Amino acid sequence: MDDSAPPPTHRRGPRDWAVDTVLFLAAAGYGIGWSVALVDDPTVPDTRLLWFQVIAALACAAVWLRRRWPVGLALVLVPVTTFVDLATGAQLVALFTVAIHRPVRLTLAIGALMVLGRSGFLVVVDPSGLLQLVLFTVVTNLAVIGWGLFVRHRGQLVLSLEERARRAEAEAHLRAERAQHLAREQIAREMHDVLGHRLSLLSVHAGALEYRPDAPPEEIARAAAVIRESTHQALQDLREVIGVLRAPVGELPQPTLADAHTLVEESRAAGMRVELRERVSGGVPDGVGRTAYRIVQEGLTNAHRHALGARVEVAVAGAPGDGLTVEVSNGAPEAGHDAGTDPGADLDADHGHGDMLHASDRSGPAAGAASGAGQGLVGLAERVSLANGTLEHGHTASGSFHLRAWLPWST
Repeated sequence: MDDSAPPPTHRRGPRDWAVDTVLFLAAAGYGIGWSVALVDDPTVPDTRLLWFQVIAALACAAVWLRRRWPVGLALVLVPVTTFVDLATGAQLVALFTVAIHRPVRLTLAIGALMVLGRSGFLVVVDPSGLLQLVLFTVVTNLAVIGWGLFVRHRGQLVLSLEERARRAEAEAHLRAERAQHLAREQIAREMHDVLGHRLSLLSVHAGALEYRPDAPPEEIARAAAVIRESTHQALQDLREVIGVLRAPVGELPQPTLADAHTLVEESRAAGMRVELRERVSGGVPDGVGRTAYRIVQEGLTNAHRHALGARVEVAVAGAPGDGLTVEVSNGAPEAGHDAGTDPGADLDADHGHGDMLHASDRSGPAAGAASGAGQGLVGLAERVSLANGTLEHGHTASGSFHLRAWLPWST
């Protein structure tokens, strides 16, 4: 409730009607009490008493307008109560309303105006009891103003608490939405990392079977066995991810840097020429190792999708205090292979699908191996950023694609 704010103009509720009724009855009761006291006063003629009663009744009726025009009502009642004591109750109700809805200075000015008006009237009419009546008027006005200020500040406190509650609820809602958004991003990264590599191997072998239907039975059987094993492993990984989603109290088994050797062996089994160079001093922390594993996994997956036939080099080096550097690079595909789309196409979600087969055969299932591009390197950049590392990727002068990441490794 600001000092300069006007009083509320909303429709009265049940509580407002109850308060207004009580104040109206209080003002009317004050006037009736004075009227009864003046009935036996011989100095007050009946005609004058009747006029006083009519004016007091109108003043009490005006109390119902106090919420809309508090200051105007109080100022109008100042000269009325100067001459008509029976309307003093209505005037005090108006002063109480001003104390609630208007600045303190204005409230005190109206109260002082009431005292001055009443004092001036008594000086002219009956100065004998001036001091007592002035003191009574001052005390009464101060009591009413104090009550109004108490109600005012209590209302401000309630509004402040309600505003804080609304703000806290809004902030809690935003935090919940952000937490859900982060959880969805984390799940998307896990799904991509867990299944992308497996499915890329399936795509390579399935494309090879389609492209070489006249291959020896031994090679076909070997490729089918790899497809079966990769499918089984992909389903197992998918079950683990779904299991975590269904039971959040669990935790998805996380790979370490040592598991990167398995990735390299799987890629070699799929026909890719991969060389792994590892120069690591000391035991790599689990968090750093997991991120490094994901970097190698994403690099090999992109090579499967976009650079079939190229030679891939994976280098991991680091030591405590120096950090861990992970590099994955691939050269141009050998003759007879098509590089397909840009190995860095994962940066562009709208980029075309990569080809896994010869340029003369783009209709095989491997042609869609890169569908859904646009998430891998983006998710990888998020992982590296969360680990406070750096990520670089792009083409080299020789036309190869190079992926390099540095991860902090404290001593």
